[in-house]
Amino acid sequence: MYRSDNPFAGVVLAHGAGAGQLSSFMVDAARGFARRGVSVATFDFPYITAQRKLPDRTPVLEQAWRDAIDAARSQLDTLPLFLGGKSMGGRIATHVAAQKNVGTVSGVLLLGYPLHPPGRPEQRRDAHLPSIAEPLLFIQGEKDTFGGADEIGAMIPRLQHATLHRIPGGDHSFRVPGGKVKQAEVFESVLDVASEWMRSRIG
Repeated sequence: MYRSDNPFAGVVLAHGAGAGQLSSFMVDAARGFARRGVSVATFDFPYITAQRKLPDRTPVLEQAWRDAIDAARSQLDTLPLFLGGKSMGGRIATHVAAQKNVGTVSGVLLLGYPLHPPGRPEQRRDAHLPSIAEPLLFIQGEKDTFGGADEIGAMIPRLQHATLHRIPGGDHSFRVPGGKVKQAEVFESVLDVASEWMRSRIG
C-alpha cells in the first residue's frame, strides 16, 4: 500500500509481464499517485511470487486480480476504486472489468495497453473491450510496438466510454528521446493526466 495523506480515490495497480510490483516503474508510479491524492495498492501475480519468468495462464491472472481487489477494498475503506495497470496488468484489469463480477469500479487506467504482440497487428486483444461500461483511459506511446496511439485511437469509437492520451515519440514504457530530464517530465505528465482523469470521474 502507498497511502496518500489526503486521498480522493484509490487504485489497484498491476505490473506488466516483465517485472513485478517492486520495479522502478511501479514504485515510482505508486509514490507519484500517492503524492497526487490517490492511494495505491500493488500486488504480484503468482508467477512473480514463484520467481518464474513466464506469466501464468489468463484465468490465474484474472483470479489474482480479483483477490487483489478484495484485499484493497479492505484497506481503502469507502474511497472510489479504480483499476489500473502497466501493459499486461492493465489488459487483465480490462478482462476483470468486462466480467462484471468485482463490484463497483470507477474506471480503468491503462498504461501502455498491449493491443497486439509486436509485429503481429492481426493478433488483436480488444474483442472484450466494447462490453466494458466503466470509463477507460488509455495512455499510449505513439511508437508503442504493442499498438501505437494511432491504433488505439482508431479503436476508441467502438468503446462505450474511453479516452486516449498520447505520448509523442513514446514507446511501450513511455520512453522518449531527449535524455533523463525529458523522460522525467513525460513520466510526471502521465501521472498528472491519470490523476486528473480519476478526479474527473468521481467529481
